[in-house]
Amino acid sequence: METTIKHTVPYARRWAALAVICTAQFMVIMDTSIIGVALPAIQKDLGYSSSGLQWIFNAYVILLGGLLLLGGKLSDMFGPRKIFMWGFGILTAASLLAGLAWSEASMNIGRALQGAGSALIAPAALTLLMTMFTDPKEQGKAFGFWGASAAAGGSAGVFLGGLLTETLTWPWVFYINIPLGIVVLLLSKPLLLEGNTQKSKLDLMSAFIATSSLVLLVYGIVSSEQTVIARVITILVSLILFGIFISRQKRSKNPLLPLSIFKAPNLSAGNIVMMLMAGSWIPLWFYLNLYLQQVLQLSAFHSGLALLPMTIVIMVLMVGFTGKLVARFGFKRTLLAGLVTLTGSLIWFTQVDANGSFLSDVLPASILAAIGMSLAYIPGTIASMSGAKPEETGLASGISNTSYQVGSAIGLAIIVAIATTFLGSGTSKEEITSSIQVAFGAASLIAAISAVPVLIYVKQPK
Repeated sequence: METTIKHTVPYARRWAALAVICTAQFMVIMDTSIIGVALPAIQKDLGYSSSGLQWIFNAYVILLGGLLLLGGKLSDMFGPRKIFMWGFGILTAASLLAGLAWSEASMNIGRALQGAGSALIAPAALTLLMTMFTDPKEQGKAFGFWGASAAAGGSAGVFLGGLLTETLTWPWVFYINIPLGIVVLLLSKPLLLEGNTQKSKLDLMSAFIATSSLVLLVYGIVSSEQTVIARVITILVSLILFGIFISRQKRSKNPLLPLSIFKAPNLSAGNIVMMLMAGSWIPLWFYLNLYLQQVLQLSAFHSGLALLPMTIVIMVLMVGFTGKLVARFGFKRTLLAGLVTLTGSLIWFTQVDANGSFLSDVLPASILAAIGMSLAYIPGTIASMSGAKPEETGLASGISNTSYQVGSAIGLAIIVAIATTFLGSGTSKEEITSSIQVAFGAASLIAAISAVPVLIYVKQPK
């Protein structure tokens, strides 16, 4: 395999380029959350069933998670800047399609294409960041901005979703991507490095099998309209496809996922941590939104405002402190401290009251959760890519992003299933609150488990 290095670092325009990369991260995460508040309006206009409505979210997340490995491989083959720009072209066009959607099928296709575009953007952006910032202090600061932009995207999605849906109409939750996408495309070529390239063949069949396996796995978990037997069969087929995928990677001369990459120090354990972390963090956001709107009776707009303190804390800590803490104490200790703090916040959230308030039931625990995620996300990402070869940074970032997205989809699906089973047909505030408490309890268990591989397997480099 021949690798061509296009540029050396440090890159003179790296801080301006970082602004473009952070905008990309902001948009990728925002698109997972911005449609939440708009779902009732979309359901009314396009005629979605209650069970079918979840696919507006799942179509995006599944294609994003399922194609991230392919995106990482393409980034290594053709250079991260080119793949980054391809991804933004697809995301911008898909956002227009989703905004113009006239049926369930057109909406689901638009959302799936948004996920496909984001699957190209995310690993390419992370590769560019690690290529342009090689000094440990600068890299920590750059990761801080990158992580903060993800937190800002999650909160902005909720806030803007409510604002745009209430003041304009639901298509604008998609149209907002179009001007942002055009600006990023115009700035990418003059600001971003072309990056390294390598000559290699592309195994599209493996990409198809991996994506199909993920789609069937999530569908088998979340599809409540199937019988239990049908869901078990769906999950088994998914696992069989995953086994076929692994077998192909072992035999292939140019695998989509070279299994040797998992020999890199910390990479396997780091990705398990990222998966479990997402499996607790995304349900926290999901059920905190439900508590704010269904129990505390806040509007979509005011729910977005209620989440702003979390975002501000995450942005300030990630930009100003997390990188310094990693440099001083190492990513293992910082990661462990973050996961323990996140677990504590989720346990605190299990005490939310049906007659509670924002100040007593939400604000203190949400600030603690923000501190935990601020400490965990960046060192978790570093650990999940630790030890990868320079020519495999795109693939490593694809694996890391895949772990996070798969963890978020499966974690949310499992906790929703647990909470729904517990709730039954109850619709009172007390019954809804009890279901939410169960969900937070399950999420706290996942967060606690995520600390185990850090303690046992993650090693701090000397």
